Amino acid sequence: MPETQSDRPLKPGDRAPNVVLDAITRQGKIAIDDFRGQKPVLVGLFRGLHCPFCRRQIAAMANLAGELQQKGIESLTVVNTPTERARLYFRYHPLPNLLAASDPDRISHRAFGLPNVEFTESETAWPYKVGLNVVNSMRLDMPELPQPMDPMAATEYLDKADGYEFDDDDRRMIAKGEGQLVGEFLLDRDGFVRWCFTEVADDGRHMFGVPAPQEVMSAASHMTA
Repeated sequence: MPETQSDRPLKPGDRAPNVVLDAITRQGKIAIDDFRGQKPVLVGLFRGLHCPFCRRQIAAMANLAGELQQKGIESLTVVNTPTERARLYFRYHPLPNLLAASDPDRISHRAFGLPNVEFTESETAWPYKVGLNVVNSMRLDMPELPQPMDPMAATEYLDKADGYEFDDDDRRMIAKGEGQLVGEFLLDRDGFVRWCFTEVADDGRHMFGVPAPQEVMSAASHMTA
């Protein structure tokens, strides 16, 4: 299947492209078109499991999967981690109701228009380039952190707290997509975006965060109203 690429993040009203990926939590393939004409689906496109923020974003999305299913909405989590590596992780860190797919080449991220940000010394042209001076000036205030920290320090602290052990697959994913931006897209049963939350929006103010559960469920309620 030819690769689809959007030059901007998809927004409400856009038709989502079909993407076919290897399943993680079951055998075989998973495609966006599996849901089209059948059920609405919340699609979460994340960095690899090497990213501590994405591990938490994935868990937050999985926590809502049961409530969404009650509304007839499925959830699909896509991670920038090779299949076997991801299966090993979820074997030791199972999440109920998780339907996940592997996208080590970030095909789905490009198809949904999520850029891979280039880190520079001081040049920022959001969302394609960001200076390390900007990154280092950010402060993340999360309940799991002992104090507000810059993203690099927070990453190191959370990885240590999680006991996450990196392997060669993780290092390859970081080398290719460390700056990959993430997002969640709620698609109706016809495959059109009805709601979204991305790190691209508002000049990156949502980076490393998750949408409020109330916001997701409100969007889901409007979908089924």
